[in-house]
Amino acid sequence: MEFPTRSSPYLPLSNDLSRLMVRVMLALVPGALTLFWFFGWGIVFNLLIATGTALLAEAAVLRLRGKPVRATLLDGSAMLTGLLLGLSLPPLAPWWIPVIGVLFAIVIAKQLYGGLGYNPFNPAMVGFVVLITSFPLQMTLWTAPVGINHETPGFMDTLQLVFTESAPAGETLDSITMATPLDEAKTQSGMDFTWEEILADPRFGHYGGYGWEWVNLAFLLGGLWLWKQRAIQWHIPAGMLGGLFLISLLFYFADADSYGTPLFHLFSGASMLGAFFIATDPVSAATTPRGRLYYGAGIGVIVYVIRTWGGYPDGVAFGVLLMNMAAPTIDYYTKPRVFGQREEQDD
Repeated sequence: MEFPTRSSPYLPLSNDLSRLMVRVMLALVPGALTLFWFFGWGIVFNLLIATGTALLAEAAVLRLRGKPVRATLLDGSAMLTGLLLGLSLPPLAPWWIPVIGVLFAIVIAKQLYGGLGYNPFNPAMVGFVVLITSFPLQMTLWTAPVGINHETPGFMDTLQLVFTESAPAGETLDSITMATPLDEAKTQSGMDFTWEEILADPRFGHYGGYGWEWVNLAFLLGGLWLWKQRAIQWHIPAGMLGGLFLISLLFYFADADSYGTPLFHLFSGASMLGAFFIATDPVSAATTPRGRLYYGAGIGVIVYVIRTWGGYPDGVAFGVLLMNMAAPTIDYYTKPRVFGQREEQDD
């Protein structure tokens, strides 16, 4: 029996772009399901609108540029951008929020630079930053998670809220939505509440925000599976989570009454989603082994600074984009030594 041969470098056949994207999407499933469990149908609408818009926008721009449409869409990169942005949006955001965010992500942050492989910034995070800076009110429409003495809106109520921006009869948006744990922690900390008093609020769980700690755990499990499948390397997640842990530990030891615990920061907001699925974007991230650690650590420190003293409750998107700018410089100064090359010595 003859076996088919392949030319060097004899890489596994599964290591192509589309299969990589499928693995990343599969790894997102536990986190997406957990978000749906705690926050309801709005998550599903966000994902459907965002991915649909991403595919349509990518196809339109490719056709305008005279590029092959079908082959590019099948690589899965546009769909993944839509998924990441959809998972980052509040569940009751009006339909035009994911549409605008995805259009900026695909048309401006990706295709304007030449398409996949040429974009210097993470497209999904560009879309998110455009939304959070332009429409701060709509980007705060988070429902109370299941279990905080409030039922999340059902399918029809969510459909009405998303597409007409009107609350069901007898309800108001203020009665349905709530501040996120990170937002509430920042607000109460600014009012000189101690951390122990802040944690007494029912929206805080054992380690992070109530519901959010389970969401982050689900993304952590998906990220570890992704690493085990060798779809990502460990350096960036370890650097980001390590940087976030160390700086939060430092300030917590300095003043435990004023600063949150390291576990709170690790299991609140978009920490795990950012560490395993956003910061690891191979196009816009640092590429050298040592550089990836510095790159991830920089994101973790920026996230903590923005959460603690900045004007936004979470800083993952800003941290990623700022370190995207620093990635070329990091790579330049962390290039590994060529095999056989001696370090330069002063005479």
